Amino acid sequence: MTARAYTVAFEGVDARLVEVQCAVSPGSPSFTLVGLPDKAVTEAKERVRAALQALSIALPAKRITVNLSPADLPKEGSHFDLPIAVALLAALEIIPREDVEGTVALGELSLDGRLMPVAGALPAAMAAAVEDRALLCPKACGAEAAWVGATQVLAAASLEEVLHHYTGRSPLQPAEAGEVARTISHRDFREVKGQERAKRALEIAAAGRHHLFMVGTPGSGKSMLAARMPSILPPLSAPEALETSMIHSLAGLLTEGGISRDRPFREPHHTASMAAIVGGGRGAKPGEISLAHNGVLFLDEFPEFPRTVLDTLRQPIETGSVMVARANAHIRYPCRFLLIAAANPCKCGYLTDPARACGRAPICGEDYLGRISGPLMDRFDLRVEVPPVAFADLDLPPSGDTSATIAARVATARDIQTARFADHPELRVNADLEGKTLEDHASPDSEGRALIARVAERMGLTARGYHRVLRVARTIADLDGSATVRKPHIAEAISFRLSTATGGL
Repeated sequence: MTARAYTVAFEGVDARLVEVQCAVSPGSPSFTLVGLPDKAVTEAKERVRAALQALSIALPAKRITVNLSPADLPKEGSHFDLPIAVALLAALEIIPREDVEGTVALGELSLDGRLMPVAGALPAAMAAAVEDRALLCPKACGAEAAWVGATQVLAAASLEEVLHHYTGRSPLQPAEAGEVARTISHRDFREVKGQERAKRALEIAAAGRHHLFMVGTPGSGKSMLAARMPSILPPLSAPEALETSMIHSLAGLLTEGGISRDRPFREPHHTASMAAIVGGGRGAKPGEISLAHNGVLFLDEFPEFPRTVLDTLRQPIETGSVMVARANAHIRYPCRFLLIAAANPCKCGYLTDPARACGRAPICGEDYLGRISGPLMDRFDLRVEVPPVAFADLDLPPSGDTSATIAARVATARDIQTARFADHPELRVNADLEGKTLEDHASPDSEGRALIARVAERMGLTARGYHRVLRVARTIADLDGSATVRKPHIAEAISFRLSTATGGL
């Protein structure tokens, strides 16, 4: 007696189809799992045995062999419980084999037969749609998986419901997609007193997804400004929401099956390890840079991060993806994020404060910011100094534009970029411009070209810095509603590039 069921094994955001082959044959009573299972998969046989006993189904006194094919692909996770159970029930001729073969199943079994939620339901549903099969999953994962829409999703609360479905006693109803979640931000830029230049830098960063570096004394408002960045970002488009949600599904971060249209905002602590930031660990899971895909990665106390961790950001910033290479896995994750970094000017934090002068200036600042490598600093499009706010200014009424007003300008600039890149699906925002597309869309007028040539000669602007100035100028022009990049746009872009707080690089 042999039967087949199907499930998936995850390789990054991709789900590979796995055939679960179950054979019940004469011989010494045993239950064997083969096909490179890890410890969690190997323990599935005990959970399956207990769940079947809860349904008063006793395993026969025969040799039971379950093979997970392809056998050379490592299998990890507890989601193999359900496909193993249905393959075994089909091999015992309790449920129809042909019905089992028409579904992709995943889910963890408790000892009493309940189905527990697992990570990765969304990419599993994508794989099931490609194979033209239905997806069978725990009830808690049904709303999440149903977002794919291209395949039927059957969500069961227990193994008993699965048994009743396949035997026709009580067929499962297709799951419905969860609600689109939108978070209402109560943080507004109007609450920030002063710091108009920093606000302008954040607006430009949001409009073109340009990386931003802020330097300022403790308490000047760097974290406060960064925390209000989500309030001016446009919502995720449908493709972006699906991309981001697939990564969050693998990480188990989707709640109640809802897909969020809010852009991610990740702010890991500076004690985070390289595996936590870039990805890795057991199963080569996505790191913070991938969880921030299509959103914002905020690194406060930037120089306090280990230098090895900071330097690993250089390649992902350029390519928009990261290869997590481990001894048993080589996984590529997308990580096209907006990086916002904040730092004090020196170890004590008061290098630039005339009222509380640093006692070791300028060596204190050189040593502290020197922890950030030159190549990494060169990748920041915008650099802004955040001065301290005078105590008397705190009593002034709110000033400047609200987040809603700024968000409207950002959305308009993003719409311009969407129309501009309609024929280039690989490009989404001005930060993606390179090569010929950069020349076609961001070349300045004659006065702007002369200005940037003088700056490049006098200040030693690198080729990367030159291109990044052009990208920022293109975004400033979009915010200004200008079809061409003119001298004032170039001048403002250069002013953010040549910040005195970072040594005028």
